[in-house]
Amino acid sequence: MKQPTPAKKIFSLISSETPTFPQKILKAMTRPVEYFFGLSGCEDIYQRLAHVKDPHRFMQQCLEVMNVRIDFDPQDKAKIPPKGPCVVVSNHPFGAIEGIILADLLLSVRPDVKIVANFLLNRIPPLRPLLIGVDPFERADSAKSNVGPLRAAMRWVKQGGMLLVFPAGEVSHYRISRREVADPLWNNTVARIVRHAQAAVVPIFLRGRNSTLFHAAGMVHPRLRTVLLPREMLKKKGKCIRLKIGNPISYRWLRRYNDERRLMEYLRWRTYIMGHPRKRSLRIPAVASMAATHRQKPVAGAQDPQVLRRELEQLPAGQLLVQSGPFCVWYARAPQIPHVLLELGRLREITFRLANEGSGKPLDLDRFDRYYLHLFIWNEASEEIVGAYRLGQTDAILAEIGRKGLYTSTLFHSRMDFFKRLGPSLEMGRSFIRPEYQKSYSSLLLLWRGIGAFVTRHPQYRMLFGPVSISRDYSDLSRRLMATTLLRNSQASELALMVRPKKPARLKPIRICGCDRTTHDVQLEDFKEVCAVVSDIEIQQKDVPVLLRQYLNLGGQLLSFNIDKLFSNVMDGLIVVDLLRTDRKTLTRYLGAEGAAAFLEYQYRQSPKLRGSALETMA
Repeated sequence: MKQPTPAKKIFSLISSETPTFPQKILKAMTRPVEYFFGLSGCEDIYQRLAHVKDPHRFMQQCLEVMNVRIDFDPQDKAKIPPKGPCVVVSNHPFGAIEGIILADLLLSVRPDVKIVANFLLNRIPPLRPLLIGVDPFERADSAKSNVGPLRAAMRWVKQGGMLLVFPAGEVSHYRISRREVADPLWNNTVARIVRHAQAAVVPIFLRGRNSTLFHAAGMVHPRLRTVLLPREMLKKKGKCIRLKIGNPISYRWLRRYNDERRLMEYLRWRTYIMGHPRKRSLRIPAVASMAATHRQKPVAGAQDPQVLRRELEQLPAGQLLVQSGPFCVWYARAPQIPHVLLELGRLREITFRLANEGSGKPLDLDRFDRYYLHLFIWNEASEEIVGAYRLGQTDAILAEIGRKGLYTSTLFHSRMDFFKRLGPSLEMGRSFIRPEYQKSYSSLLLLWRGIGAFVTRHPQYRMLFGPVSISRDYSDLSRRLMATTLLRNSQASELALMVRPKKPARLKPIRICGCDRTTHDVQLEDFKEVCAVVSDIEIQQKDVPVLLRQYLNLGGQLLSFNIDKLFSNVMDGLIVVDLLRTDRKTLTRYLGAEGAAAFLEYQYRQSPKLRGSALETMA
């Protein structure tokens, strides 16, 4: 049987197929060199795959032959746009295997993928259809020779294709000045491609690094790193490579960067932030968790549903705010609902503990519960409480008790000028939706419809304020990012000067490994952009806290952040909502068309000057 003709050698120092006698001697001498630097091993892999013509199949089989596994969240794959102009940027930790991994990944989503890579890879026939070859060696004529490939890349993306780029151009290496292994400076050319095509950008971060020998050799001379790349490629045999795919970065978030260097710093930051350690703590997590559990007392037992139902039946009909199917939203004071209040305290503690918060007591009840209003959802079908809010009417509380009568006084020092500026307002807090109902957003919306109905009946309460929590479930990086962005973009600076946290949150910028100091304080202008970054950082891809988003949708402004040591060290932000600044569509959603109109008319009668400015806001 006729044997297949071997493919032309790619990774051999002596590539002649019919060597002369001197070449045979030279080949024998170079064989140990080829083995040490990994050339012979790479050649063996190529010869086994040379018959594969399809680029995607070539990548797949290469990974199979090397037994390289990829570890990433399968849900991340949905972040890769299936069509439209897109540039994929990635760090370059290994030098070769990441190109194969990412090409295989992207081609599994869409076929129109091109890769900007070293022109020498064109020597491998199956790769040629994918490559836009560039000269990365910074020779005298490199810039001139790269003009054509740059134009080709721009055309490809402009026409709607996907482009994979490693902006560093060369592999990550040890930088003595930073004492870390990271990419060298990212090339501005990528920014030109993105801006020319107005393309979205998908960042991908690969974890890992090459061997100590590789980095030590590079400190002697950079070219030594290059010759060791095949050896490092072989070392990835049988390994698992971890990667994380970031959310697509919309071009509307990128066009604010007029300077190409700043744009590349931002893209690098968005990439490397996915590799930042989630938490840095000297405590051993298991020991800390056991200690926290030991300090917590068992949650109190549930109240009898029949007793709860009888208490609700005795409430005046006027305290029913909203009814939707079997769900009723009521409000009441503590003396009216002694057993319902105990059940609210029990459910609060259960819900908060699941979010790594909570008081640690059998019931989450305090002195404020005695005179605050309790607004809650009752499910008539299952005879259970679904969720609740606690409301403090500041005009009544300040007149009767003073500032110490408000829960926020335990977290923030507030001047009386603050409350005078707010006027009659509702302090809101202790909100929860019990775990069984958290899969749906409808329960929280129903609670807010109840709040809207209460405001409609008491239209003097134009201002809402209170603490909104960011739990320890979020990494320290995410919490700082949310807090600093919200404070920077807040337009309530005058109010912010009137409050001071009792235990200020430490909000200094965090250095992201792999990024220069100039990118430590990246400013995110759009809160949706913050949501995307938080989702990239967090392991479970969770967004910002749902309640925080709810307040922001109403036009809420953050004033300050405090650490609550008595409530599992959650970070509480003091937020203020002026319902006159809430857009008309959102206001109508919660107050109803008639309720919103009546509320606005009441406010205008109280202060006619508000009518013009408010109408502009509502338009």
